[in-house]
Parts: sequence; C-alpha cells; structure tokens
Amino acid sequence: MNKYLEDLVKLSKFDTQISMFEPQIENEKAKLATFVETAEAIKVSINNTYVLIDEVKSKRTKNNIHLAELKTKLDDIAKKHKEVQNEKELKALQLEEEIAKEQISFANEEIARLDEITEEREAQLKEFQEKLAQEEESIKDIQIAVDNQIEDINKQRNVVYQQRSELLEKVDSKILTFYEKIRRWAKDTAVVPVKKQACYGCHMKINDKTYAEVVKSDEIINCPHCGRILYKEDETVEA
Repeated sequence: MNKYLEDLVKLSKFDTQISMFEPQIENEKAKLATFVETAEAIKVSINNTYVLIDEVKSKRTKNNIHLAELKTKLDDIAKKHKEVQNEKELKALQLEEEIAKEQISFANEEIARLDEITEEREAQLKEFQEKLAQEEESIKDIQIAVDNQIEDINKQRNVVYQQRSELLEKVDSKILTFYEKIRRWAKDTAVVPVKKQACYGCHMKINDKTYAEVVKSDEIINCPHCGRILYKEDETVEA
C-alpha cells in the first residue's frame, strides 16, 4: 500500500476511535442519570405526599373544631330544655338537637375517613422513603463504577491522541490538508474501504478501472461518486 495512503488509513481510524470516546462517556453518564432521575421523581412523590398529609390533617383539625362547637351547642340546648315553656319551643329545641346530633355523627365519620386517608398516605410515604434510600445507595455504587469506567475511557483516549500526534509528525502536510478537506463534510468516513467493488461511504459501485487502481494501492484514489478516499482492506481484515 502507498505510504501516504497507509498513513491516511491509520489517521482515519484514530479519528474514528476518538469520535467514539465521547459517546461512550455520555453513555456511562446516562446510566447514572437514569437512577438520579428516578430518585428525583421519588423525592417529588415524597413532597407531594407530605402536602397531601398536611391537607388531610388540616381538614381533620377543622372537623375537630366544628365537632367541639356542636358539642357546645348540644350543651346549650340541654340547658334550654329546662327553660321550655310550651310544646312549640320544645319541638324547636328537639329539631335543633336532632340536626346537631346528625352533624356530630357526620363530623365523626369524616374524622374517621380522614384518619384512614392519613394512615394510607403515611404508609405510602414510608414506602417512598425506603425506595429513595435504595436508589441513593444504588447511585453511590453506580457513581463509583461510572467514574472508574470514564477514567479508563479517558486513559484509552489519551493513548489514541498520543498515537495520532506521533503519526501527524510523519504525515506529509499536503496529504494532511487534502484529508482534512474531505473530513470537513465526510466526518469519520473520509477514508473508507472498498467492499464488493463498492465505496463503503456512499455504497455506490465503482467501475473496474477505479477498482483496479484501488486494489493496486499505488496512489491515493477518490471515489468517483462521493470523493471519499478509498482503500482495499487485506482479505483477512475484511473477513
């Protein structure tokens, strides 16, 4: 293979490797982000549950106040019974007493219902708190694993950067400029292999003459369709 072409193939592979490191790092961070998002969602649920419990307790307090008022009212009615002078007044007091007792009964039922809701919400709150504790514990473990993985990726990236820098010192400046021009639009597919007599960048079939030149590898050959730099992989590599 032509020395310049060989350098470009190596350079292209280094650039492709470098481009892959950042997505790998982002993928590792995404693993942690999933657990963090779950933990944040649980925190929101916990806060909402606290709000609901406070609302229910506030309603219970109002019912207790109302219940105390009704009991006071019954006491007043009981005192008025002693002062009744005729049947009309008696019936009016009895009706008032009956309504007050019904209201007391309803208030007691409402308090019991609110207590039941509070109990359910507090049980739910406890479940959320337990889940949050588990998630936070998982986050600690995953954070360590992710940090270690990212550190390994950065080490690999530094090695590739070093190898690329060493290669750049040997590459002809004109060839490098030519490569960079193609790479501006082709990104990591500036240099591509030919497989089944087709450019592996645009997947268009190349003619026999161009294919023969690519196989020879004596010169740098561009795809006649897309302009990418072509090369023929060794049979063992291609297999």
